[in-house]
Amino acid sequence: MNPHEHLQLPSVEKDLVRLETLLAESVVIGDDYLDSVTTHLIYAGGKRLRPLLCVSSATGGSREATKEDLLGGVALELMHLASLYHDDVMDEAEVRRNVDSVNARYGNLIAIVAGDYLMARSAAIAASLGVEVAGLLADTLAWLTRGQVSEVRTSFSVDRTEADYYEAIEGKTASLMAASCRVGAITAGLSKKEADALSEYGRCFGMVYQLRDDILDMTATDNQLGKPAGQDLAEGVYNLPALFALRDASIGEELRNILGGPLDEADRERARKLVVGTDGISYTVNAANEFFEKANEALKSVSSESLRSGFSALLAALLEDLPSY
Repeated sequence: MNPHEHLQLPSVEKDLVRLETLLAESVVIGDDYLDSVTTHLIYAGGKRLRPLLCVSSATGGSREATKEDLLGGVALELMHLASLYHDDVMDEAEVRRNVDSVNARYGNLIAIVAGDYLMARSAAIAASLGVEVAGLLADTLAWLTRGQVSEVRTSFSVDRTEADYYEAIEGKTASLMAASCRVGAITAGLSKKEADALSEYGRCFGMVYQLRDDILDMTATDNQLGKPAGQDLAEGVYNLPALFALRDASIGEELRNILGGPLDEADRERARKLVVGTDGISYTVNAANEFFEKANEALKSVSSESLRSGFSALLAALLEDLPSY
């Protein structure tokens, strides 16, 4: 998905071109080795959804972003990248954004330390933007940590609950997107009412984004995903479709007997087919639609008509082409 095609805010697309330079400059210190590590995923690209949400919230597409608006986006993207460095170590991932992961190229220790460095740079930039932004990013880091711990604590657990699942995805995904919108509101000097509305939109956008990913993990082809379908099952991260299937009267017991530990390719595919054979996909689509409605309700309190329209279209794009089962 190209978010700019749906957002339809040309000035924001230009702003994000400017942001790329600031993003790289923010982590370069002149040490060739460290610079190559810290910029590895920056130069690999990405949708830059968090800076996009930040800059859009700040400008509404009606003016050029200030340096403060852009730095807000940089701080959020660095926090996101730091979490990816750490996640890839924990997951023993070998590829990220179609390039070697940092841990695969440089080793786990360097990946962890480099992730810490990116987090430190994020904090420093946030501090330069004022106490409110610094406090918000500190709170967001706490949410990220809580989400990650929740996911690790329940890994390979067939007794994982929906509450566990939502705690993990709100912490790992939605909290940073909510913060992205709020930082933009802060740098633009918007009212608390509007900042709260944008934050709620960002939170719900993040929930829809993760629910969509979890649906596609079960239903998309390996080529579409860039990884094996059902990989979450193999890694012990039982997402909402899987949790629904585990409660299914007809196949739940069979699925429980497969899950609970690492899976080989055959068992992963067997488990995936059991999940998609239930109503777990439609259940998850319905959950995504509930957050979709909450996000659009929040947008009613956003003053910029162009931003309301763009954010609504961006959200709707997440639900396009989802399968029905």
